[in-house]
Amino acid sequence: MAKQFGIIFGCLALGELLALIPWLNIPGSIWGMLILTLLLERKIVNPETIRPVCRFLISNMAFFFVPPGVALMLYFDIIAAEWLPITVATVISILLVLLVTGHLHQFLHNRLKRHNHGKRTSK
Repeated sequence: MAKQFGIIFGCLALGELLALIPWLNIPGSIWGMLILTLLLERKIVNPETIRPVCRFLISNMAFFFVPPGVALMLYFDIIAAEWLPITVATVISILLVLLVTGHLHQFLHNRLKRHNHGKRTSK
């Protein structure tokens, strides 16, 4: 299991190093996930190698939300005073994410369908 954790946390560490570069304005955790995705896609890392650790982390994911939840309790007075703007911003951002994701999916699906259709007719 140490090797599996090493792979995952190694990708995270590389991502954190990339995040230190001033003009790369993407968090290290995102870079780490992209690095791990690249390693899995290029078959440098076998998915079966890290599956047990991934299952363990996912099954215990609620545990990782405890510290932010406790920290959130420190700001109940601010949240209570600003609940309306927080709620409006949350609803609008959820709707925007759904809208953009839906349109992007339709665009990519149609593009892939046209691309595959062109391959079939040219043979």
